Amino acid sequence: MAAKWLDMHCHLDKLEEGVEAALEAAWAAGLESVVTIGTEPADHPVVLELSRKYYPKVYCTLGVHPHEGVIYTDQVGAWIEQNLSDPGVIAVGEIGLDYYYNHSEKDQQIEAFRKQMEIAKKHQLPVEIHTRDAEQDTVEILKEYKGQVNGLIHCFTGTQWLADQALDLGYNISISGVVTFKNAESLRDTVRRIPLDRIHVETDAPFLAPIPKRGQKNTPAFVVHTARVVSELLQVTEEQLAVATGQNARKLFKKIKA
Repeated sequence: MAAKWLDMHCHLDKLEEGVEAALEAAWAAGLESVVTIGTEPADHPVVLELSRKYYPKVYCTLGVHPHEGVIYTDQVGAWIEQNLSDPGVIAVGEIGLDYYYNHSEKDQQIEAFRKQMEIAKKHQLPVEIHTRDAEQDTVEILKEYKGQVNGLIHCFTGTQWLADQALDLGYNISISGVVTFKNAESLRDTVRRIPLDRIHVETDAPFLAPIPKRGQKNTPAFVVHTARVVSELLQVTEEQLAVATGQNARKLFKKIKA
């Protein structure tokens, strides 16, 4: 059986080769579907239209990235809410905290994060979480919604502590091409400890192309290289990982079609 993959996090609207070429390459590589991510008000209509055009092969999320926390308003939140019922919108995201770049002040990030967690809670949708250099604050906010909101930690590059906390709070963990990098041994150690029924793979394209594609712009088709490394770390076949990640996606994101 050929492995079938879901790229749980990419940015189709930001790919240099264009959406059509990227999707053709993805289907040829064995992907079943991709999730394209909303990050700010300017790209929300774009990702929503992509999900409508290619549904059910392309899904999307709607949310304001922590970098853009400064431009989050209740009006933006209302627009997100108005469009969450669309069949292709599977989650609120990408939301969270990023203290590495601090493109928005911490209090602005935290306010936007909490308000969007409230939206997810109200509409009973999962979230896709971005966290960088903000593990403690991220976990504290997720704890406020324990049992009320779940989702995944996207592009996980954090500590074992963060992985343990996320799993305990009901969150799954999504692994990007970073796991293939030579200096990522600590991440590989963490991946070995993630239960098979709680893991996902993603590209975060056009960023973070995996080995052997380093130096190129990432694209959803490259998820197969990340999946190969993850399957080796978990000591399962690629087919077993594909089946598991597909089941995990459909269990967590209820709107994804079988």
